[in-house]
Amino acid sequence: MAWLVLSGILLCMLGAGLGTSDLEDVLPPAPHNCPDICICAADVLSCAGHGLQDLPVALPTTAAELDLSHNALKRLHPGWLAPLSRLRALHLGYNKLEVLSHGAFTNASGLRTLDLSSNMLRILHTHDLDGLEELEKLLLFNNSLMHLDLDAFQGLRMLSHLYLSCNELSSFSFNHLHGLGLTRLRTLDLSSNWLKHISIPELAALPTYLKNRLYLHNNPLPCDCSLYHLLRRWHQRGLSALRDFEREYTCLIFKVSESRVRFFEHSRVFKNCSVAAAPGLELPEEQLHTQVGQSLRLFCNTSVPATRVAWVSPKNELLVAPASQDGSIAVLADGSLAIGRVQEQHAGVFVCLASGPRLHHNQTLEYNVSVQKARPEPEAFNTGFTTLLGCIVGLVLVLLYLFAPPCRGCCHCCQRACRNRCWPRASSPLQELSAQSSMLSTTPPDAPSRKASVHKHVVFLEPGKKGLNGRVQLAVAEDFDLCNPMGLQLKAGSESASSTGSEGLVMS
Repeated sequence: MAWLVLSGILLCMLGAGLGTSDLEDVLPPAPHNCPDICICAADVLSCAGHGLQDLPVALPTTAAELDLSHNALKRLHPGWLAPLSRLRALHLGYNKLEVLSHGAFTNASGLRTLDLSSNMLRILHTHDLDGLEELEKLLLFNNSLMHLDLDAFQGLRMLSHLYLSCNELSSFSFNHLHGLGLTRLRTLDLSSNWLKHISIPELAALPTYLKNRLYLHNNPLPCDCSLYHLLRRWHQRGLSALRDFEREYTCLIFKVSESRVRFFEHSRVFKNCSVAAAPGLELPEEQLHTQVGQSLRLFCNTSVPATRVAWVSPKNELLVAPASQDGSIAVLADGSLAIGRVQEQHAGVFVCLASGPRLHHNQTLEYNVSVQKARPEPEAFNTGFTTLLGCIVGLVLVLLYLFAPPCRGCCHCCQRACRNRCWPRASSPLQELSAQSSMLSTTPPDAPSRKASVHKHVVFLEPGKKGLNGRVQLAVAEDFDLCNPMGLQLKAGSESASSTGSEGLVMS
C-alpha cells in the first residue's frame, strides 16, 4: 500500500515539474484531428449548418459518414475526397451547387449514398458522376435540373434508388437507364417534374419490380388512351406507386394547366378509350404451377438472341451464372433458370432481363410461379376396406330389422301397464284434423252416412292432401285398444288403391 501512495506522489511531482506543455509531448497524439467547426463522433463527421463557402481543409481519414449539408458550398474541387478512403455516405444537400466539377468523385469508389438534393444543379453531364461504381442511392430531388445527358448515369451499375423528383425535366427517356444496370434499380422517382411526354412502350417494357416503385405522379402528362390503359392496369395489379399516390396522378385534357384532371376520378374523359383496346402494351405474366419437390426450368425466350441474360428472383435477388446465394437456383449457360427441388420460398414472380446489340431496349419476361404442397394420395386398400365394412354393417341392420322376432316379454309388459293405467278420453273437434297429425274420432270426417257400431273400434284413413304427396295417414278411434295392436285388420274399399283418401279402412 505504501508503494502505491509513493508512486502517486512521484507522478504528481513529475507532472508539476514538467508542466502542461511537457505533458502534451509525453502523451500519444490524437488518432485524428477534428476541425474546430465540426463535430466528430467515432467515424461520423458533421459540419452541417455553419455557412461554409468552401470545403474544410483537413478532414479526419477515419470518417465513414460526412455531413456538409445546410451550408453555402458552390463548388467541389477535383480529388477532394482522396484522404477519405473509408467514406460510405456523403450529405451535400441544401447548398448552392450549380455544377459538378469533372473528377469531384474520382476518389470515392467506396461511396454508397450521395445526397445532392436541394441544390441549384441545372444540367447533369456525362462524366459528373465518374468514380461512383459502388453507389447505391443517389438523391437529386429539389434541384433545377432541366437536362440529363444520355450517359449521365453511365457506370453506376450498383445503383438501386434514384430520386429525380421536384425538378424541371420536360422529357425523360429510359435510355438514360442503360448505363445503370437495370437489374439492380428498384426505385425511380420522376414525380413533380414538367414531363409532357413519356414513351408508353418503354414504360410497358420495364420489369415489374421497377414498375412497382416508378413514381410519375404530379406531371402534366396528356390524357392519352394508351397511358390511361397502362396506368389503369398497374392500378388494378396493386402496384404501390399507383396505389399510394393515385389521387396525384393527373393529365391534361388540353395543353393548358387549367385542364388538369385526375386519372382515376374522371373516367368520363376516357369513355371513348374503353372501346379501343390497348394491344400489346404489356406482355402478361406467364402463370406456372408446380409442387414442392418437383423440378422447374424457365427459358428467357426473347424476340432476338440476347448476349447477356440475368434473372431476378421473387426476393429481389439478382441471379447470374452460376447460381443463387443459397445454391437452390442455377443459371445455365444458355440463360435458362433451373431449380432442382422447388420449395415454398420459390413462389412469386421471376423476371428475365435480356440485353444485346440487336435489342433496342432491355427485354423482360415474367413468370409467376405458384408452389403448392404435394397432397398424399389416399391408400386404395383403406378406402376399399372402409366401404366394404359400411356395406356389411348396413346389410346386417336390414336383416335384423326384417327377420329378428320381437321380444315376447314386451306384450306382457304392455298389457300389465295398460291394466294399471286409465287413459283419459278427450274429444277432438273435426276442424283440428290436418294432414300433418293423426287425430282420434268415433266417426269418419268425410262419410257421415257410415256409422260405427258401439262395439266396434274403427280406424279411418284421412283424405290425402297436397302436402302429403298422396301418402295416407290413419285416424284411430279414441277407445282403440293400444295393448292389442294385432287385432287391427284393414279392409280396402271399393275404389282403386290410388284413391287413398276416398274410402276408410275398417277394423272388426
